[in-house]
Amino acid sequence: MKIALTGNPNSGKTTLFNTLTGKLEYTGNWAGVTVDKKEANLKDTYAHGIQDVVVVDLPGAYSMSAFTSEEAITSDFVKNEAPDVIINIIDSTNLSRSLFFTTQLLELGIPVVVALNKQDMTDKQGTVINTAKLAQLLSCKVVQISAINKTGLNTLTKMAMKQVEQENSQVAPDIGIIGEIHNKEEQIKADKVRYTFVNTLIKDCETKQFESKTRTTSDKVDSIIAHKWLGLPIFFLIMWAVYWFSQQGLGGYLSGYLNDTLFGETIPTAAGNLLESMNVSPFLQAMLIDGMLAGVGAVLGFLPLIMVLFFCLSLLEDCGYMARVAVVMDRFFKKIGLSGKSIIPMIVGTGCAIPGIMATRTIENQHERRMAIILTPFVPCSAKLPIIALFAAVFFPTHSWVGPSIYIIAILVIIIAGLLLKNMFKLETNSSIFIMELPSYKWPSLKNAFIQMLDKAKSFIVKAGTIILVCNTFIWLTQTYDFSLQIVEDPNLSILAIIGTIIAPIFIPLGFMGWQLAASCLTGFVAKENVVASLAVMLITTEAMLESSAGSPLLTVLTPVTAFAFMIFNLFTPPCFAAMGAMNSEMGDKKWLGIGILFQVLTGYTLAMLVTQIGTFIVTGAPATGLVPAIIILGLEIFFYIYITKKNNKRVAVPV
Repeated sequence: MKIALTGNPNSGKTTLFNTLTGKLEYTGNWAGVTVDKKEANLKDTYAHGIQDVVVVDLPGAYSMSAFTSEEAITSDFVKNEAPDVIINIIDSTNLSRSLFFTTQLLELGIPVVVALNKQDMTDKQGTVINTAKLAQLLSCKVVQISAINKTGLNTLTKMAMKQVEQENSQVAPDIGIIGEIHNKEEQIKADKVRYTFVNTLIKDCETKQFESKTRTTSDKVDSIIAHKWLGLPIFFLIMWAVYWFSQQGLGGYLSGYLNDTLFGETIPTAAGNLLESMNVSPFLQAMLIDGMLAGVGAVLGFLPLIMVLFFCLSLLEDCGYMARVAVVMDRFFKKIGLSGKSIIPMIVGTGCAIPGIMATRTIENQHERRMAIILTPFVPCSAKLPIIALFAAVFFPTHSWVGPSIYIIAILVIIIAGLLLKNMFKLETNSSIFIMELPSYKWPSLKNAFIQMLDKAKSFIVKAGTIILVCNTFIWLTQTYDFSLQIVEDPNLSILAIIGTIIAPIFIPLGFMGWQLAASCLTGFVAKENVVASLAVMLITTEAMLESSAGSPLLTVLTPVTAFAFMIFNLFTPPCFAAMGAMNSEMGDKKWLGIGILFQVLTGYTLAMLVTQIGTFIVTGAPATGLVPAIIILGLEIFFYIYITKKNNKRVAVPV
């Protein structure tokens, strides 16, 4: 049996899907969270003895007419893959908006069960819905549920399965549409008939305690939170509080324990004693402890920071605040040719760049979508947080502004980079309209935030135990052997040192001295967490790296200025290979993929170079190393920008 979940965006489909199947798919308070269909087996709790029941979560849709890519996926699935029953999830706090889509579903000849979701919120608002009358007028079953509180779900699934057994008994309501629709004028008339029918349903079935014109508490809060001038400073202040709590508060305390005690002393000592008792060779002991364990431990040591950060972000998202961020950013993004829709992939990208890049599918305009794909990886994702945390702890231990400043810099970089892309390639943008229904503020679910936090932690641990483990083993081996495959006592004679030395001159204008930094930058393209893990392997221990005193080996190769530049370079150069694969898939054009990756490389390199050269002069009063090549490189970049801009000015059509 196949059950399709359909409904408008922000109706609670994915929350219901997660509850019915036990999955942990991403949920949010905006359209475009689900950009492709997701399938999973129904939990036995709700299967009522029926085997192999598959639940399909479809992207949010307002109509079967497929005006957006998400609506196209939903429409094609429902029409062509013939699910056994459709559960149409309706936001019962906004019944009038949802029922238009319902009337279209009821005419498809597929059994439909209407699920009035968010019953808990309608009860608080004093809204009463006559479900019996609504079921009679729609000629289908109607069930009140709360997906987040798991109420009414057994009744819903039982009703859906009963509808499959009685599929020929459901008759579509007589809305008043006569004959088939052949042109746009007839479609407009049919839509008017639907809206008239929906208005009749609302009048007969819904009783509200408050008029919609009444200024609610959410409206009053939005006048401050989403204010065109106050909105951005408030966002920065909130992000500073979140970062402080996650990096210097609870998250920092737990991370310090893991780095200093657990992975710094307890586990390495226990592992060393165990391996010695087993008579394991010194070489293998060194590889396991100094290579694998040191690298993985360096990354896992920052796990509490990430868990606390995403717990806080989940709370902000669940209460409805992050939807306001999209509205606040819309006016700024319009200036660079993007709509507020572009902020949604970027917020999703704070967890991982891959789903963030995939979420750009919601953007209709092709040029805006390509720009969003290129710019979304500039947002710091969970893989970049260990880099921020490590360098903030070593070089800026008393400055709580470092972490939040990265987000401010990211926003500025996105705006400036968007303007450059728009001017260079003469992209036709601003054609898409950003419309978003803001959800009412509500108390966030601690349980959901905890589940989201555990999901992020799981992904982080899996990556640490696979990709990072293999990469760090490779780093240790290449640092142990030379090209004649002889073990070297001096790491400066190793394979890795030779490779790092060859590419090190590229980083001289950035102030990165030493082959270790060059090598760690390379490993960051595999996975950004590898930057920290690789440094841990090459600089002996995480504990030593974290010492914000003269004892930290990082302080011998970087100054505070070049450390900040090192962060900037790794945060704004291309993401991991997996994210590049997502870029390739969503771009659908190899030429634009190449443009995107080259643009990201140049952005990260140039920013780091400017931080080093300008920052060093401000702090020390003397020019930084590599000033002359930095000037030459910057001059070449300006020449290249002018050349491309003039070249595209002469073209009538934009390259696609």
